[in-house]
Amino acid sequence: MNSHRLVKVSKYLSKHLRHQPERLGLKLAPGGWVNINELLAACQQHQFPITRAELEEVVIKNDKQRFSFDQTKTQIRANQGHSIDVDLQLEPQIPPDILYHGTGEGTVEAILQLGLLKMSRHHVHLSTDIATAKAVGMRKGHPVIFQVNTVKMYQDGYTFYCSDNGVWLVEQVPPEYLTRLNLDSKK
Repeated sequence: MNSHRLVKVSKYLSKHLRHQPERLGLKLAPGGWVNINELLAACQQHQFPITRAELEEVVIKNDKQRFSFDQTKTQIRANQGHSIDVDLQLEPQIPPDILYHGTGEGTVEAILQLGLLKMSRHHVHLSTDIATAKAVGMRKGHPVIFQVNTVKMYQDGYTFYCSDNGVWLVEQVPPEYLTRLNLDSKK
């Protein structure tokens, strides 16, 4: 599958597995899972046919590892980023000492005042490395990276989860746990 088709299929799946499964007549099971045969039939019925091979390629090749199969490879789910009510059945975990969040310059003042809020999603998304956070921030303009003091947050009772694709999730990050990094000095 060419890269253009890969992106198109990934975006289509993101839209329907994270935000609007009902548009395809799908209902997410606990954990966010959908039967693969039902998904493929629904895509076909809605004039966006996807083959099983294309689905497997999207799961394997997606650079952000947005999707995963269950152990039997009969179900698929989006790993995180849902705006609909779904229990991903993730277990609380002890986070790394430091995590990062990338954003655009336009949100810095609000973040410094209010912290990181989940907005329409289930959780705030955090990265284990600066490069990933920077890539996320670049999607929103000039990137700004915040370092999150997860040791202190964890000690203060905040619950962290890690999705199947390694994205760390938390309900919110109040401003006192954030430090803005100076990217220009990291050349």
